[in-house]
Amino acid sequence: MARETKSARLERMHSEYALLCDEIPYPKCALNFSTPFELLIATVLSAQCTDKRVNETTPVLFEAYPTAHELAAANPQDVEDIIHPLGFFRAKTKHIIALSQAIVHEFDGEVPGTMEQLVTLPGVGRKTANVVLGNAFHVPGFPVDTHVIRVTARLHWRASWNDPKAKPELIEQEITACFPPSEWTDLSHRLILHGRNVCKARRPLCEQCPLNLTCPSSLV
Repeated sequence: MARETKSARLERMHSEYALLCDEIPYPKCALNFSTPFELLIATVLSAQCTDKRVNETTPVLFEAYPTAHELAAANPQDVEDIIHPLGFFRAKTKHIIALSQAIVHEFDGEVPGTMEQLVTLPGVGRKTANVVLGNAFHVPGFPVDTHVIRVTARLHWRASWNDPKAKPELIEQEITACFPPSEWTDLSHRLILHGRNVCKARRPLCEQCPLNLTCPSSLV
């Protein structure tokens, strides 16, 4: 089989993304939130945990600690008791209290709205920052999680598709270079949803996939 040129790959990417847009017309963040602070905390808590479980837990947490000021002054044991079902609750408690204290001391109690500022907060990396930017501040952001890594690899959307150690930041750079910033957040949502529901890690549902005619990894 002839090697796919960059221009051919880009054309295929946009064709496949158009199909994903038809399949998932109204993507949205799976975490429930009403403020940037709530989304930031929920995203940190979602590490190694399902969004469903986080959504079941955060209403109690945010009723007790609605802003960074309250959470910054929280008793760690009380927070641990609330988020215990989410796993790694001791480490997560330290992170969300520490980042709340940083928000209070460094940003006057308001979640900052830039990548450079967000990643200075304890426990916040580029993925979490991109989630907050894209969904709470409507600033273009492309979160790269395990689903995005897997789906973009199977679709050969990136040159590093066969590298199991490809760095998320480099994946972010390569994929976002192929789409306008206005699409980045929804693109990530669609890839994540496609990975969860169709292009699953162990048993991808290729027969049900709208991309199975052009996907290089299709089992159909």
